[in-house]
Amino acid sequence: MSIITAAERNKEAIRRFHDAVSTGDEEAISRTIDEVVRPDVRIRTPLPIETTGTSAMKEVFAVLRRAFPDLHVEIEDVIAEGDRVVARNTVTGTHRGEYMGVPPTGRSITYREILIARFADGRVAETWAVVDVMSQMRQLGMFDSPND
Repeated sequence: MSIITAAERNKEAIRRFHDAVSTGDEEAISRTIDEVVRPDVRIRTPLPIETTGTSAMKEVFAVLRRAFPDLHVEIEDVIAEGDRVVARNTVTGTHRGEYMGVPPTGRSITYREILIARFADGRVAETWAVVDVMSQMRQLGMFDSPND
């Protein structure tokens, strides 16, 4: 009989979260956020929205889903230690809706992100994310790549 550690449970929660995001099902995403994230989660990534907690998280993913309906998060690495989990991800999608002021281009994009989540009582209590927004902007044609 194997004993599942808190770190393993936390890693599984992060996997469930990213799997839900990749389904494209708004209800599944919302339900999963409610299950694995504390309502008062502190999101440490600067966001251009007024809401906080899980409402902010749901709003961010609704914006991303409208812009990239086929959004898919591929987890490359998941590392856990203590109450923290780090996920290194590759995100793909097709630009089908307005995003950051850019009308739909139909372009496929791929970018990288790193998410750090702190857990408390088995749920995400705090997050930090580093998203390669510059890569998103280049791929959407907002400015030229240095190699162009």
